Amino acid sequence: MKKLLFYCQHILGMGHLVRSMEIVRGLMQDFQVCFINGGQVIQEFEFPSGIEVVNLPAIKTDSEFKQLEVVDTSLSLAEVQEFRKNKLLKIADEFQPDVLMIELFPFGRGKFSFELIPLLEKLRASEKPVKIVSSLRDIVVTKTNQEKYEEKVCRLMNQYFDMLLIHGDQNFVPLDESFERINDIECETKYTGYVVQKPQVNPELTKEDKDIIDSERPLVLVSIGGGRFGHELIDCIVASADIFEEKIPHQIQIFTGPFAPQEKIQEWQSLTENKSNIRVNRYTRNLLSYMQKADLSISMSGYNTTLNVMTTGVRAMILPFKGNDDQEQRIRASKLDNLGVVKMLDESDLQPEIFAKQVIDYLATEPNTIKFDANGVENTAALISNLVFKQKVA
Repeated sequence: MKKLLFYCQHILGMGHLVRSMEIVRGLMQDFQVCFINGGQVIQEFEFPSGIEVVNLPAIKTDSEFKQLEVVDTSLSLAEVQEFRKNKLLKIADEFQPDVLMIELFPFGRGKFSFELIPLLEKLRASEKPVKIVSSLRDIVVTKTNQEKYEEKVCRLMNQYFDMLLIHGDQNFVPLDESFERINDIECETKYTGYVVQKPQVNPELTKEDKDIIDSERPLVLVSIGGGRFGHELIDCIVASADIFEEKIPHQIQIFTGPFAPQEKIQEWQSLTENKSNIRVNRYTRNLLSYMQKADLSISMSGYNTTLNVMTTGVRAMILPFKGNDDQEQRIRASKLDNLGVVKMLDESDLQPEIFAKQVIDYLATEPNTIKFDANGVENTAALISNLVFKQKVA
């Protein structure tokens, strides 16, 4: 069986990890997979059995998204970087991949060049031919010096990569809306369609999950992805709980995300412990099951959550993340808002009286649905197999 090495580095949320794992599930049939996780380990996150997972000493970003930081503070950043670089080179030696897939780089994760460039150099120089693939979401984060950034990306793509896979639908968001020089990339470039999470046929629900999902009481689901940002959204919903109690019959279920600060989780749980209509939990593996049940989803507008909204057809109010002048979530949310698929929120909406009225009004509406290519997992697997095995793909 051919071998595939997959590198994923999440530094802020967990969307990159979730999307990468869905892609890996699609690749397992044809490849022996070794998955490199460079971000903070999420204990409850479930990897599929049958793949090898290597957790590098974790690196995250600071709150201003300017500097890398180690998760284990007993080690210096320089020590962790040197260890990680050598570990990656050793894995390449021992695993001997036929394919290397790198999530986001070189369109992002430039600060990880310290380990990725040596890995790319090693595989390019190896006697065994190795195909190198960049795995990219639909929208690229724009940079302060966009011209210099795009020049560097094109140079690295043309120097090291055999294929670029864009996990989006060209008819919905073409990459050139956020990266103009797409035509200067010389390797094969393919849109795969969106990578969506498939609902589990028989999900392993806890008793708490079942009580809510099987309840006849209508549900408002609130989530903020990994939990490092979006706290102002939960603050507002918690502050609005008494208005909701009076106006609507819904149970409000909040998931803070695994990276939310413990003190914030305790604050929200303390503020809601005597309220019968709202509950705050840290994490669930079964978010999609909750979303299928919900009358309304209120969330940030990251790639995975937005696709969950689009595939389940749930009413949704979404708040784009704007930190570090990042426009990725705003672009996605704005397009869907204009199409009537979701309602986009602004930070100015996050005042209890204003917000509660918007929620109650929106519960009375029916959102539009749109058609989009949701076969990103299957198409990615077919394209990678074709690259390695030279099979014909229709």
